[in-house]
Amino acid sequence: MHATSPSAAHAAAAYDLNAEQRAAVEHDPAAGALLVVAGAGTGKTATLAARVAWLARRGTPLHRILLVTFSRRAAREMERRAGQMLLAALGAPSGLPPPALPWCGTFHSLAARLLREEAPRIGLADGFTVLDRGDAEDLMGIVRQRAGLADDAWRFPLAVTCLAIHSRQVNTQRPLAELLAADWPWYGERAADLARLFDAYGAAKRAQRSLDYDDLLLAWWHLMREPVLAARIAARFDHVLVDELQDVNRLQADLVHALRPHGDALTVVGDDAQAIYAFRGASVAHMLGFAERCAAPARLIRLEQNYRSTPAILDASNAVMAEAAEGFAKRLWSTRPNGLPPRLVTAADEAAQAAGVADAVLAAREGGLALRRQAALFRSASHGVALEFELLRRRIPFVKYGGLRFVESAHVKDVLSVLRWADNPAATLAAWRTARLVPGIGPTAARRLVDGGGDSARFAPPRAAAAGWRALRSLLDALRGGTLGWPGELRAVLAWYRPHLERLHADARVRWADLEQLLQAAAAHASRERFVTELALDPPAASSDEAGEPLRDDDYLILSTMHSAKGQEWNAVHVLNVVDGCLPADLATGDMAAIEEERRLLYVAMTRARDELTLWAPQRFFVTQQRSWGDRHLYALPSRFLTPPVMARLDRVGPAGRAHDAPDGAGPESPPAAATGAAADTDPDGRPLLDVMALLRGAA
Repeated sequence: MHATSPSAAHAAAAYDLNAEQRAAVEHDPAAGALLVVAGAGTGKTATLAARVAWLARRGTPLHRILLVTFSRRAAREMERRAGQMLLAALGAPSGLPPPALPWCGTFHSLAARLLREEAPRIGLADGFTVLDRGDAEDLMGIVRQRAGLADDAWRFPLAVTCLAIHSRQVNTQRPLAELLAADWPWYGERAADLARLFDAYGAAKRAQRSLDYDDLLLAWWHLMREPVLAARIAARFDHVLVDELQDVNRLQADLVHALRPHGDALTVVGDDAQAIYAFRGASVAHMLGFAERCAAPARLIRLEQNYRSTPAILDASNAVMAEAAEGFAKRLWSTRPNGLPPRLVTAADEAAQAAGVADAVLAAREGGLALRRQAALFRSASHGVALEFELLRRRIPFVKYGGLRFVESAHVKDVLSVLRWADNPAATLAAWRTARLVPGIGPTAARRLVDGGGDSARFAPPRAAAAGWRALRSLLDALRGGTLGWPGELRAVLAWYRPHLERLHADARVRWADLEQLLQAAAAHASRERFVTELALDPPAASSDEAGEPLRDDDYLILSTMHSAKGQEWNAVHVLNVVDGCLPADLATGDMAAIEEERRLLYVAMTRARDELTLWAPQRFFVTQQRSWGDRHLYALPSRFLTPPVMARLDRVGPAGRAHDAPDGAGPESPPAAATGAAADTDPDGRPLLDVMALLRGAA
């Protein structure tokens, strides 16, 4: 029997809620499902934690509350805050540790726990093991070899790509042929072979009594399709709460509704405007269609009071999403002082952009804002390369989230190893890495090379590697001969490396963009030796979502991809490359759904800012080896998301830091902005960038 519900006033005092949050927290579970659309910075975590505390205070045992999150960090934070709120509402003495939520965790962790408990009833071995990503890739590689697909005369995807295709198919439940046509069309003719490989991969896992990461969800999904088992699992919980509903994939959405088929005692929270993980199989459609899958209409509550950003930043962010093709209508607002309008700064090129960001963060630091309260965000890791080099040059410490630092990524290290070995024939570590790039040279042969002091002239390669070794020897001889010049030497290395890049990496096109950035950076150095040495003097450490803080500095700038920035906030935020071709990315303009996700990505980046927001738009991009045209600059167009209503909420600053005083689209300071794929031949208002006839008339 439930205890009497606390009064609204008591709840507000105990949990410090606004009216909409309180309505969500105190929604009657018997009235059906609750959908909370929580805009960025509106206190989503506090609301969900407060609801858990409210349910517990009404008499629900904590072990009968299932709370599903998308990360272990989020689960720990939710458990901590819910426990603290419950203790505060009960008037518990300070210092008492918060109670635990036994069933609070990620979809995958909860699946593993349920499967272990149900293993005897669903045909799983009691001691089944869970393969991590590396183990799964290794097993896929072994099965691929056994099936003879590695020796196929026609290109077959590498093990890492096979695993990615398999994972996407499991999580989206799409037919393999349809999935390949949409995301891997170049492998469409190998659908039958891939299906055969996946069957063999499944058999290998069964033989080893193992599940991979995706199997956890799939097995739970199958469990919930058996009525008797599903009823027993659902009966274990009085309430089900789900965080970040916009990020669920097909399997996860089905699991949520299987746990509560009628929608009773079900609370889901999310923000459709922050759905940015389609590449993981997530779809915003599951949130948009949530109410339709409930037996009775779900109650919808919008959280729109923002506690993070200034009204000026929110106005611009709202304007971006106001033109979205679909979604829940909402308008974020704040009681904070209005603050400075966000700025759109045009820069001559990426180097000028990097210098401008560095100048801005140092000026803010001198004004009292610590570097770690500032961030530079970008669509993909390669967009931050020029800024990384500028920060390294100026000795400005930084931490990068969203993958390895540029010069620590595998493909960049490969290229630098060739240069280092050419520069120093005795550099055996560089010799080892370079030699292993040649097909047919394995660890044993590479060890002979290293044992011989890295002498490429005396090394006898295996017969299978003879042709590849001759090509590498020719490259090394040319590099050491001094006839190619700099950065021509790097161009020669990239020409040699490109086929190896395409052979070794499924995402070769993305990695090639990094290497083009490396070539651009190399042009600023006088020689190969200077370039390689300066990079070696201050070798950057690897940095990812799990990276720690720098050891030598107590302050550091944050660099992050937009995807990794979700859920974070900083006082000042710089968003790089807000131009077509970068945002939206060239590869994300194939259909309207992809373009809309890019719009949401910009919205996520903008709403990370508390006090100051600067959008940067380089006017030119340096592009190398464009067919027969050679190296050249391409002009750029502003992001299509910077429409007139958005621009009206931005202060525009010209490339030299001067305020824009020309009409939109007029004058040399108008931001032409960027596409990385094709050169623009008009300005934003449609006028030619160069009026040749006007020049001729002037000359006459």
